[in-house]
Amino acid sequence: MPRCFGYGDPLYEAYHDSEWGVPVHGERELYERVSLEAFQSGLAWITILRKRPAFRAAFAGFEPERVARFTDDDVARLLADAGIVRNRAKIEATIANAHAVLGLWERDETLSGLFWSHAPAAPSGAVGAAAGPSGATSPSFSATHADREPLRRRPLTWADVPSQTDESRALAKSLKAAGFRFVGPTITYAAMQACGLVDDHLAGCSSVVASAPGPGSVVASAPGPGSIVVAPGQHPDEAVSPFGTNP
Repeated sequence: MPRCFGYGDPLYEAYHDSEWGVPVHGERELYERVSLEAFQSGLAWITILRKRPAFRAAFAGFEPERVARFTDDDVARLLADAGIVRNRAKIEATIANAHAVLGLWERDETLSGLFWSHAPAAPSGAVGAAAGPSGATSPSFSATHADREPLRRRPLTWADVPSQTDESRALAKSLKAAGFRFVGPTITYAAMQACGLVDDHLAGCSSVVASAPGPGSVVASAPGPGSIVVAPGQHPDEAVSPFGTNP
């Protein structure tokens, strides 16, 4: 099975096949993804992926209401937890961001609505609205990233994948205005990739082959000239990472 990343590590392969680029709309799930993308800054994503169970245990399952109640004692506990990335700025940002999520809910807004309002293209099958935790509504999108309409040709190599875009810069600005921290445009673009707002699977990747092509997409049944399939044991973190390395 040709994959554009993940070969050689079953955990990474599963993440590529079932998570990366698949639309995410849940409030807890989006809060978790934003938090983990911030912790990943400066590190390889596989490092965070391997630590994800420990992160979930340490941060109360990334339930915003619970994390918002964390105290200085919890910060000290987290700084002593070898199972996670022990970075005070990122830990404190994760707690502050839980408060920011609650702030959105108090204004009858949602993190999902904020995120998806910055998607670069309207999905072809979007209908209806999804209710947020306070009764707010946000656009409802198809469950597969195959329904999205790319604004640019599918990347052939990781060098074709941007580290940030106009949409990610706008999303970062909106998140910061809502009180979020550690959400620069590179981190937000990585979250947009991971959560299906954009589809950056390379041409020839099995995730592309398995989906219906959108307008402007480049799809091949097998890797063609100019396309890159990451060799066994090689991860995109080692070269030009699609996940971002800087805030």
